[in-house]
Amino acid sequence: MSKFVYTYSDPTLTTGVNSAKGNTPYAIYDSDSTYVTESISVCKYVARKLGHPVMQLEFNSSSIYACLEESVSEYSQHINNYNIKNWMWEHYGSTNKQSGSTMGSTGSIQPVHPHMGTSFMLSEQYGEAVNIGGGLTLHSGSIILTGSKQSYDLQSEAKITGSHTGERLEIQRIFNMGPSAITRFYDPFAGSFEQRQMLDAFGMGNVAPAVSFILRPISYDISRAQAIETNDKIRKSAYSFELVNNQLRIFPRPKDGDAGGKVYFQYYVRSDRASVNRDTTTNKVTDPSNVPYKFITYQEINAAGRNWIRKMTLALSKELLGIIRSKYASMPLPNGEVSLDGEALKAEGREEKTLLLEDLKEFLDSLSLTEKAKSEQEQAEAQQSVLNKAPLKIYIGWWEKINGLW
Repeated sequence: MSKFVYTYSDPTLTTGVNSAKGNTPYAIYDSDSTYVTESISVCKYVARKLGHPVMQLEFNSSSIYACLEESVSEYSQHINNYNIKNWMWEHYGSTNKQSGSTMGSTGSIQPVHPHMGTSFMLSEQYGEAVNIGGGLTLHSGSIILTGSKQSYDLQSEAKITGSHTGERLEIQRIFNMGPSAITRFYDPFAGSFEQRQMLDAFGMGNVAPAVSFILRPISYDISRAQAIETNDKIRKSAYSFELVNNQLRIFPRPKDGDAGGKVYFQYYVRSDRASVNRDTTTNKVTDPSNVPYKFITYQEINAAGRNWIRKMTLALSKELLGIIRSKYASMPLPNGEVSLDGEALKAEGREEKTLLLEDLKEFLDSLSLTEKAKSEQEQAEAQQSVLNKAPLKIYIGWWEKINGLW
């Protein structure tokens, strides 16, 4: 094959091998008509900057198309990294993963609505601890009472869900409670003589809806209820329980007449609580590798972004042409030799590429949410400094004016 096949000539959309569509390594953007059309202009721009047509370029347009595709992908990567840096924890555990089969496609990036990210996940843990919410199912079980038997092993004797047999249970609540103090709260004359005597000693006798309508603070109601419960606990065999290592001890001791009765309880399965996986987070984002950001759609890139891409394409093309020309440091001629500029092109292309990447990274970092908060803080402080130096108005009282004091 002639070496002249690999020299540059200006492409068009219809010249086969010089057509942008179908001549890029990954064909990521080939379905974007704007990219295909503009690639011709970018190709000509790069060629002119490298000296064509005055100088021969030792690569064809397909090489420039490859550099263009890499430039757009590089720009897309930094834009996606910017979004991941700002919104990673909003997607974590809540947004569907980006599957590998769609990684080669392009897509628009929509604004992200913040939702406090993992703060809500943490709040679920506190909700589980106090039984007012959370992401785990609170199960219910029971034990059957046996006459004169006071202690029960909830791990082996309780009636629970079959799949929980042998699992470690975390008991949250046991329903072995006596009558509420409120049932005797409004009638101090009910119950035993000792109870009435105790209420009188606390100064709480003769207070009932039937005989008195006195507005009292809520602390009075609380102290009165506590007094009733303390009386039941000290002077009576109050309903209660003791739970140690899932060994339940019931007070008072069940009698023969209690046999067959049930005491219910609520529990979590420890393996569920210890598990780091939840059904609600299956196939959701776990790390930056599967945040659902595709390659950016070229058609939606603004003028500033396309200008950066053109410059990056030129820098990559310089580096590539420098590598090609470095294969032969010099070319022999009849009356001497000519030196090629391969090393200089490589160095120049790599320097331009480094500067472009640093500029883009610095620009995106300046737009991060952290920098936005700092900027707003500085602006607020500056405005406050200006207001502090503004003169205050002096108000003259109306009374002095009326009385002719000024």
